[in-house]
Amino acid sequence: MSLKDAWEDEAANWIRWATTPGHDSYWRFHRDQFLELVPAPGALTVDIGCGEGRLPRHLKALGHKVIAIDGAPSLIEAARKADPDGDYRHADATALPLDDDCADLAVAFMSLHDIDDLTAAIAEVGRILRIDGLFCIAIVHPINSAGRFIDGSENSPFVIADKYLGEFSYADECSRDGLRVVFNSRHRPLDAYSRALEDGGFVIEAIREHPVPDHAIAPGNSAKWQRIPLFLHLRARKRH
Repeated sequence: MSLKDAWEDEAANWIRWATTPGHDSYWRFHRDQFLELVPAPGALTVDIGCGEGRLPRHLKALGHKVIAIDGAPSLIEAARKADPDGDYRHADATALPLDDDCADLAVAFMSLHDIDDLTAAIAEVGRILRIDGLFCIAIVHPINSAGRFIDGSENSPFVIADKYLGEFSYADECSRDGLRVVFNSRHRPLDAYSRALEDGGFVIEAIREHPVPDHAIAPGNSAKWQRIPLFLHLRARKRH
């Protein structure tokens, strides 16, 4: 099953998870840190892998003109329902329904690791961005997807039992307060993202590894995540 199809299968579970206060990492851990990399509104912002539309709605509130794309039809339907005036389009990340050089900003918040063909998806972003356009990215940190803490203690060792280099698919199940969702994703080392960006005509101009913020430290989410990053944020600029 493709990652796109796996996300369509999990769409109902994801929507319940993402829209229930206090559950998803977007609200709890790193939306505000990600937005520090996002420039002021320009002519057009494109969101690749918009899910149920949380980030496009926020970007619109900040003044961005947004076209949002997702490969899961149920998620696009939910996004349109939550934001009837928004521009939400069902399409594959490797075949964006947009003209060449039409945007000055693209964002992919927690979506590139859920896309099967990373190189083709980033090449599409390069196609729709103007020269000097920016691409802001948030992904599961590759060290996180490669390894695990061995226990729940604050000082638990972090172990990569198999490999960091190379690619593999994985499923991460989360459950809390009667809600459950399975995140179907693909581990790739940082090298894979860097090479795909290089091939797409981008140069990386910012890399951020944020610890979980102090306000999010609570039982079941210990300070160990201030030692090892959960997420990686990147900003890249199109050069050619």
